[in-house]
Amino acid sequence: MMRWFLLGIALAFAGLGLLTVFRLPDSINWKFSVLAGQFGYVAALVPLIVGIAGWRLKSGSGSLALSTCAVSLFAFVLLVQPCFQAWLVGWRLPAKLEAKFGPAKMDRKPFTFGGLFHAWPKEAPKTTWAYSGSLKLDFYPAIGRNPAPCVVVIHGGGWDDGDRGQITNFNDGLARAGIAVADISYRLAPGAPWPAQREDVGLAVAFVKLHAPEWGVDRSRIVIFGRSAGGQIAEASAYALHDPDVRGVIALYAPSDMNFAWKWGRPDDALDSPELMRKFLGGTPETAKAAYDSASALNFVTPKTPPTLLVHGTIDTLVWIRHSRRLSAKLNGAGVANLLVELPWGTHALELNPDSPSGQLTNYAVLWFVGAVCR
Repeated sequence: MMRWFLLGIALAFAGLGLLTVFRLPDSINWKFSVLAGQFGYVAALVPLIVGIAGWRLKSGSGSLALSTCAVSLFAFVLLVQPCFQAWLVGWRLPAKLEAKFGPAKMDRKPFTFGGLFHAWPKEAPKTTWAYSGSLKLDFYPAIGRNPAPCVVVIHGGGWDDGDRGQITNFNDGLARAGIAVADISYRLAPGAPWPAQREDVGLAVAFVKLHAPEWGVDRSRIVIFGRSAGGQIAEASAYALHDPDVRGVIALYAPSDMNFAWKWGRPDDALDSPELMRKFLGGTPETAKAAYDSASALNFVTPKTPPTLLVHGTIDTLVWIRHSRRLSAKLNGAGVANLLVELPWGTHALELNPDSPSGQLTNYAVLWFVGAVCR
């Protein structure tokens, strides 16, 4: 009985490991792919132990023990292979970043195996401010730098959920690297359909500029950052603001063309995308064309568009990587400095664990980008 139990565990973790290679079917909760991509290298200890235990119990059931060992080895390899892929991506990443955005002073490597178990950033000081009515932002002053560039952080959540403080360790890391952070709340759909979110970003940027002297911020060096739905808001807002003080845009796994998203969205996908877009944009592309067009950063690319850093997992189930690929191609055509960092094992929320292969590479790329465009 124990031998069959061990084989079952090995098979389960092999299935988890496959989520670092293949897109997750819509019928399975997408958070399993986050577990595999963000914590797979830790989970790999389980099939390793199972394989050893199966081998020790091989007496009297050699074929079952061999099967358990083989499946366990397969699961282990799948779960740790993102680490080796990350090493290869990291090896090329500095040259790509410098070629696109120029040099930046870095005191770390893009990826290290030792960093997989590094302590997360210590909590940084912050204060909370109301920047527009009931909307608030958390401000993290840059530690050891004054004046400092400021990153305006826009949370994800599918436009109808979420709030600031979504991943505070990211903000803590930036602040401790000498970059100020303004992590903002914004109005949510369906109560406030687009372009309310773009208006909120504009007000937040203006609020940061107003308080720049007392906060130790250089008001002329602002970067707008967003993840998922926040990435869409960051791109579309920054491209439409035409503010020379916005030096760059960073978007993680973001939809950049809402008409394209509508075309390929299905009611049975992980988010019920058509219904979500109806709530966010106030209808369909036929009934709310202006909203779909103005929420699509792809439509606002010009030679004066701010430099852009895109990070996207190739097996992301929630937002198709073609969004970032199409935006990067459009930026290239306009002569805008940009880089799309593709992570072959990456899924949605790929930077959730800052120590993970994708977390290390994302944080490195963000620090380089801000340092280069705000120098």
